[in-house]
Order: sequence, then C-alpha cells, then structure tokens
Amino acid sequence: MSPNRSEHAASLNAGANPAILRTVDLGVSFGGHRAVHAVSSSFNGGALTAIVGPNGAGKTTYFNLISGQIAASHGEVWLGAENVTALSAAQRAKRGLGRAFQLTNLFPRLTVFENIRLVAQSMQAGRHCHGLNFWSIWSDASDLIERATDILKSVSMANQLGEPVATLSHGDQRKLEVAMLIAMDPKVYMFDEPTAGMSADEVPVVLNLIRDLKDLSHKTILLVEHKMDVVRDLADRIIVLHNGELVADGKPADVIESKIVQEAYLGANAGSRRGAM
Repeated sequence: MSPNRSEHAASLNAGANPAILRTVDLGVSFGGHRAVHAVSSSFNGGALTAIVGPNGAGKTTYFNLISGQIAASHGEVWLGAENVTALSAAQRAKRGLGRAFQLTNLFPRLTVFENIRLVAQSMQAGRHCHGLNFWSIWSDASDLIERATDILKSVSMANQLGEPVATLSHGDQRKLEVAMLIAMDPKVYMFDEPTAGMSADEVPVVLNLIRDLKDLSHKTILLVEHKMDVVRDLADRIIVLHNGELVADGKPADVIESKIVQEAYLGANAGSRRGAM
C-alpha cells in the first residue's frame, strides 16, 4: 500500500467507536482486468450510502466482495472489530451482513410464509448455537411466527402467506426478498437495485421499507441503484466508482454536481445532460 492508503486504513481501524463496516484497499482482478481496485471506505450506523457509477464501474462486484460472493484478490473487509475477509458469504450473513440481490434469491417451491420462517429460524439457530431443528420447533416458536407475520404485513403480503413463491409475480418476489432480509435482522442491509423489474405501483412499497429501515439509527444501509431519483430521495451519502476505483464520496448534492462525477457518469457531454442524473 502507498503511505496515503496505509494512513487511511489505520484511521478506519482506529477509534473507540469503529465503523460498523469497513473496506480497506479492497479489490479483485479477473485475469488482467482490475474490476475493483484498492477501495477503502467506512460505513456507520444510521446512514444510507448509495453506491453509483456508470455501467461496468464495479458497483455490484464491490458488493460481492463485501458480502463474500467473490473472494478478494487483495485488501480486507471488517465488520465492526472483526476481520471477515476470509469468511464465506454464509458466515458473514450470520455475523450481520444481509444482502438482497439484483435477481431474486428465494425458495420457489416453498410458500411465502415458509420462506420467511426458514430465514428467521436459521438466523436464530446460527446466533444462539442451540442446534435447533427448524421444522420440529416451529409450532412452539410463537414469537417467531408473530415476527414473520408482521414482516409480511409490512411488505403488503399478508394475504399471500400460503402461496408458492413460484407463482408470484416478479415484483412480489422482490418484495418477499426484502422481507427475508428484514427477517435476518442484520447489522448491515445491502440492496442491489431493489426496484429492478418492478412496476411503477410496486416500487413505492419497497422504497418505503428502506425508508423505514433508515429510522433505525443503529443500522447501516448500502444501496446500489441506477435510478438517480431514488438515490436523491434516500441517500445520506453517495460514493462513486469508476473503472473499479473510488472517485467521489460525500453528500448527495455535492457529489452529483461534482465535475468528476458528471464526466464519469455522463461522459463528455455532461454539461448538457445534467438533468438525467
């Protein structure tokens, strides 16, 4: 690492109240291509950070590195005071990294309610290490049943408890995936284009859920989103990736209007196309 990066990495790990999530010189290469290069950033509780950039900028790859879907070529991921770089995606999830995917990641043959209950039970078993038998204990877990039902109500799916997931519309599957993420009760919520493929009337439901999560001051939210109106509405902070590198980081109004973002996001004709952002 260069001296500047070393100093930055040290600052990310220092202090009585370390960030909930940090990446230090994080990167990955595929063959000779650097998809993400030496990205250092920290994320605190009570804030929603939008990760934006042009197509191919490395946004989803950066998400995959954080959540463990891709192994890093270099650098580190820290969750609180723990270095989780060597942990699998499942191990990171149990420690509090919750990820909703751009494409749905559900159990299609199970019902809506069964999807939620499996997530809630697995997280309880993983955190408390009681070796719970998921199916046999469910009838006694009234608190988990109530929580699962409340979560489905919050995503307007209370009337679809018994429906097989395979029969749901794409929009309803996206809402269910958000509900499953909420059931995990993670320290960090990671949303990769949560409104992708949704109809206009379905989008507000998911955005309101994310907005409600922002009110939980101890939670950290990361959002990859192409729709800049959504970013403006939800983000407390924007970081911009371009060609795999972090090129801007700050308050939404400042970042969106910065020259480097205009050029990276809109190209040479940025001046005449600002309204698109």
